[in-house]
Amino acid sequence: MAEQRQDKAALISETRRRFEAEYLPDKSDKYDSRDVERLQQDDKWVENYLIWRHDVVDDTLKMIDESFQWRKEYTVNDLSESVLPKWLFEIGALFLHGYDKEGYKLFWFRVKHHTRDPKQQLDKKKLVAFWLEHYAKRDHGKPLTVVFDMAETGISHIDLDFVRFIVNCFTDYYPNFLTKIVIFEMPWIMNAAFKIVKGWLGPDAISMLKFTNKSDVQEYISGEYLPPHMGGTDSFKYSYPPLVDDDFQTPLCENGPITSEDEHESKEEIDADTKEAGELNEAQNLNQKKMNSIEQISKSEETDKTEVKPKNAKKALTTFKGPLLHISPAEELYFGSKETGEKKCLIVLTNVTKNVVAFKVRTTAPEKYRVKPSNSSCEPGTSLDIIVSLHGGFAASLQDRFLIMAAEMDQSSGAGVPELTQFWKEVPRTKVMEHRLRCHVIESSKPSSLTLKDNAFNIPAKTNEDLHIQLTHLLQINKRLEEQMNRCLWFQQLSVVLSLLSVTVAAFCFYLACAQRS
Repeated sequence: MAEQRQDKAALISETRRRFEAEYLPDKSDKYDSRDVERLQQDDKWVENYLIWRHDVVDDTLKMIDESFQWRKEYTVNDLSESVLPKWLFEIGALFLHGYDKEGYKLFWFRVKHHTRDPKQQLDKKKLVAFWLEHYAKRDHGKPLTVVFDMAETGISHIDLDFVRFIVNCFTDYYPNFLTKIVIFEMPWIMNAAFKIVKGWLGPDAISMLKFTNKSDVQEYISGEYLPPHMGGTDSFKYSYPPLVDDDFQTPLCENGPITSEDEHESKEEIDADTKEAGELNEAQNLNQKKMNSIEQISKSEETDKTEVKPKNAKKALTTFKGPLLHISPAEELYFGSKETGEKKCLIVLTNVTKNVVAFKVRTTAPEKYRVKPSNSSCEPGTSLDIIVSLHGGFAASLQDRFLIMAAEMDQSSGAGVPELTQFWKEVPRTKVMEHRLRCHVIESSKPSSLTLKDNAFNIPAKTNEDLHIQLTHLLQINKRLEEQMNRCLWFQQLSVVLSLLSVTVAAFCFYLACAQRS
């Protein structure tokens, strides 16, 4: 194994050296300098090019040259939602959602939503590049499975130029980025067209083609990530905005983002946050029973559900009741704008199992948020507070998302950082509970969720549910203080008794001494 790594390192070094010597001098103006810089720094990227070209350096260099020129032509590094027409996202022809049975992300192409139009072709191609780059940056180049959903399609949807572009993205521009192409219910009229597509793919990629229908598509994708028309149970409905809520970066570290720390935040502020989190968690851990008040949905909230609400009305705080954890709030975290200044929210987790539950929190914007704790465990029957706070000059966005992942641990497993790290590497995806939370930005009114500010609980313009939840927390803290006071009184009484006993013993000894003298 060590020898193989040395050989690979030598190939990576040779590739870089030859690229600088043979390509860069004459074509530097055809490349984006950011790609050139990444090639020099990212070993995994170079290795993927080599793998995709079977470690043949000449072929690898040709692919790097072609992909770099393409990346600059399509301004891949600068593609964002703002530079593409909004309607492209709204039609839902292309998006990322779910995983195949091997754990690879699914890149969906709903062919029925695509129509040929030469005037729109360039924008549509850039949309493909946007999604691929969007995912590559988030998951560091982990391969994708492409799904061509061809249900309800016909001759009007055939666009060989667009299909060829998608194929070329994987064969020529994104190295080692494709696991398989699942084609669902291809109409017989398209058989001739896909014979042409096979000619573009080459022998390696042809083996990745999987032609399926409703009876066998679950050989590759489980029913939980298949829509009903494909024989699955996934209730997901594509909508935009925001982008599909299914891409999360790596977990935040205990004190916030691993990189991009806010240089203007003082150590005192960080220490205050840590102390605040510790006090809240201590108060919660004293309560060894489930928070019945949070698990219950008030009658007033159920009444609200039947009423017609204004479009912009805030949602009442509810509790998501999962098989492992109950999570409050159920749907949205409420943050204030820069003007309102509300920058902290509270997530309450309650373990409803008989085992320790490990959890971690991910976010689509790790540069903005601190999450404490972000990777920990919750004892059976207990509740735990997670504090989510904006730091620096950042403001919350409606597109920001949080993902809470949870899984049961064996009683024998430890709950330290090394044990949790190993646990998340080994736990099967089927054993992991996931729940997502959106962000909501309050411009002028107070939030309806549990929001923390200036190390104290805000009491917003409230629903009965809000008051009920916050009162519960205050009662818990009051109970903790009462228990501490009772302990102090008990110690005080014990001290008085011991003092009296000491005086009595001393008096008795004095009496004996006097009696002996007489």
